[in-house]
Amino acid sequence: MGTVALMAGFAAAAPAVDFGNINLGDVQKVLGATQKAATAMRDISPQEETEIGRGMAAGLLGAAPLLNDAGAQRYVNRVGRWCASQAGRPELQWRFGVLDDNDINAFAAPGGYVFVTKGLLAIAGSEAELAGVLSHEIGHVVARHHLNAIRNQAMQGLLGDIAGEALSGGRFNAAPFIAGGMNLFAKGLDRNDEYEADRLGVVVATRAGYEPYGLPRILVKLGHMNPQSSGLQLMTSTHPPASDRLTRLQQLMSGEFERYSGQPLLEQRYAENLQHLFPR
Repeated sequence: MGTVALMAGFAAAAPAVDFGNINLGDVQKVLGATQKAATAMRDISPQEETEIGRGMAAGLLGAAPLLNDAGAQRYVNRVGRWCASQAGRPELQWRFGVLDDNDINAFAAPGGYVFVTKGLLAIAGSEAELAGVLSHEIGHVVARHHLNAIRNQAMQGLLGDIAGEALSGGRFNAAPFIAGGMNLFAKGLDRNDEYEADRLGVVVATRAGYEPYGLPRILVKLGHMNPQSSGLQLMTSTHPPASDRLTRLQQLMSGEFERYSGQPLLEQRYAENLQHLFPR
């Protein structure tokens, strides 16, 4: 898909991408497992999922406010919503935001809430890289990783009786689930969830018409940085090493995504929309 078509795509329905012989089996398995998880969590409706996510997002914004830059927020929302339109959960009202935080990180919450930090935007060099990161976070939401982790806490009695009552059909109370979700921001998801979100992310970004290697490009940059630096501490403590993630993505993408390598990076458009944030 060329740059002109991609630009038009922001305002139009996504065209189907012919993946030919590309091996999407792993991704389809993830989506199938997502449907099974949704059945297992049938007590948590999309409205309740959104309520949990809204509470988690509010907690996150209490620690790091939104960046006061309407243009940057608009741009990230446009890219994020376009990518989300490829991900198979049209019932969600996706919301994307830039946090006024110089640390390098990105977050997702149930119900379609996705955030990236100003620090992450500073190291990205193209719209394809931004799309790769946003699509990774979209993958977490699509696969309901946070909800599954919170449910596991509830099943283990870690969220108290009120969570058990909510899951067993009692009056829904989002508070314990929000608290459990906030803990996940600090301790991170299971590593397999991160690998799964990586797999979903590269497919979603490719379907959206971007050069497939946006997320790997970001991971390479992270791998070259000092993991002990203050701006990376939360990222490195809550995610697998960038080298491990790259190795797994290489196994998935080797020979399969090359036909889409001509899809655009959109470096100039990225700079035009965000370079004012990072004066040289």
